[in-house]
This record gives sequence, structure tokens and C-alpha cells, in this order.
Amino acid sequence: MTPITEVEGRRLTLSNLDKVLYPATGTTKGEVLHYYAATAARVMLPHLRDRPLSFLRYPDGPEGLRFFTKNPPPGTPDWVRTAPVPRSDDPGARQVLAQDLPSLMWAANLVVEFHTHQWRQDSPAVADRMVFDLDHGPPAGVVECCAVALWLRERLAGDGLSAYGKTSGSKGLHLLVPLEPTPSGKVTAYAKKLAVEAQGALPELAVHRMTRALRPGKVFVDFSQNAAAKTTAAPYTLRAKARPTVSAPVTWEEIEECGAPDDLVLLAGDMAPRLERHGDLLAPLNDPGQAGALPGG
Repeated sequence: MTPITEVEGRRLTLSNLDKVLYPATGTTKGEVLHYYAATAARVMLPHLRDRPLSFLRYPDGPEGLRFFTKNPPPGTPDWVRTAPVPRSDDPGARQVLAQDLPSLMWAANLVVEFHTHQWRQDSPAVADRMVFDLDHGPPAGVVECCAVALWLRERLAGDGLSAYGKTSGSKGLHLLVPLEPTPSGKVTAYAKKLAVEAQGALPELAVHRMTRALRPGKVFVDFSQNAAAKTTAAPYTLRAKARPTVSAPVTWEEIEECGAPDDLVLLAGDMAPRLERHGDLLAPLNDPGQAGALPGG
């Protein structure tokens, strides 16, 4: 029988709790849901609130069918809020908002990665954060990503901006910068400028163009996820990888001391003690007092 539970007054149907989603670790769907409910929710929800979501669904685990969706899936409960996000191919399009624990758990039961825009639903295409996705091309690895991240941190500080790091949960590293509300186009242009500067300052290490032929042994400084239509893996989301890796905040000390690829691989089971030790390292992203202005306004 499919379990039905109540979360903050909402009835949820949970399915296939014994199903193994991550064969490498034997992690079941029930354990995934427990991660979101018991560990991630309190720190994750502030990063999701008011941000239209896109989902990478992997209902049979990372080795099964995976598909990206922006539209609310069939059967979405009427109590799950959605927001209008018009697209050229669908002017009436809407996307899910995860405003509370029931909505988070309903979405997690679908087995998804959570991806968000850099803007909130009441200010479409006006970003309150900037992101750099540092993606390495072999034989470069996360160690090289950390070197580029450190350069970007200092460059951003020169413009009065603070950066915070998290693992992508996949291959690389994300840098996030809290901003005063700024049109996404301006944020993208500024991020591209810094990516070009990074390549100039670190020519043997960084590249700002996506062309794969340019990327072996280098770190691609992807600025494009600041575009209004793009989304990035949310803090604390599990990823559809062989193990239940988390897109997890990391300290600058950890970035500075990273010397091997596994140094910044964080799994669901690592997160409770990290949160006990550090709290939410990305909390400044949700504090308007920490937001910086791009040079030139």
C-alpha cells in the first residue's frame, strides 16, 4: 500500500520508499525523502522561496531515464503554488514554487534535482544574485576550479562584491554573489566581463568560451546562467549522479585547501554534521544587507 502522510496539514502520497535510487551507495527513495525533510528543508527553503523551479527528474535513479521539465507536472496538487513565467513558445507558462515543507516534499517525491532562476517571481528577469559555474575539462579537476574561484573572489571584492562557494554536486564549483536587484542582462554582461578577465589573468587555467575544443585542461567560467531564462542547481539539492552528491556550500578555507578531487565531494549523509558545525554558509544570499551593487549602478 502506498503510504500517505501529513505534512503541516497537507496530505501527501509517498511512493516506492524502498526503491534504490543510488545503487553505488544503496540509498533508497525513503532515505532521499528523509534527507530533504530532516536535514535540508530548514536551510534549503529560504533559497527556493519565490523562485520558479525547473526540475531534472530521474524517477528510476541516475542510471535511468532523466528529463528536464519546467511546467508543473500532471497531478500537481492545487495547494502547490505556481508562478507565471512566460516563454516565447508558451506565453501562459507557469512554474512551481516551493514555498513550504509540504511543497518541497511533494516535489522530492517525484525524484528531482531542484533548479532555480537568479530572480524571484515578483521581479522576473531582475536578479538578486549572480552565479559563476566553474566547469573543468579533463585533465583539469575541481582543484583547478578552486584556483579560478579564488581569483574571482579577489576580483569581485575589488568591486565591493562578496562571493560564496558551493559544490555543483556534479563536477565543478559554483560561486554565488548577492546583488541589489539588477536586470539580468546587466548581470550577464558583468559576469562575462569577469570571465574574460579571468582568462586573461589565468591563460593556462581559465577559458570564458563554451567551445569544447578550448576546454581540455582548463576551467570554463560559465557566466551564461545569469541569463533570465537559465536556471542553476539550487543549494542543498541532491544530484542525479552515481552517489547522492549534494550541491553543498563550502567554506573559503576548504576551497583554499582543496588538493584532491574528493576533497569537495559531499554526500547527503555529510550534511547534518556540516550544518551543525557551520549553519547555512549561504545565508548571506538572503540578507538584503549583504547585497552589493554592480559597478556603474
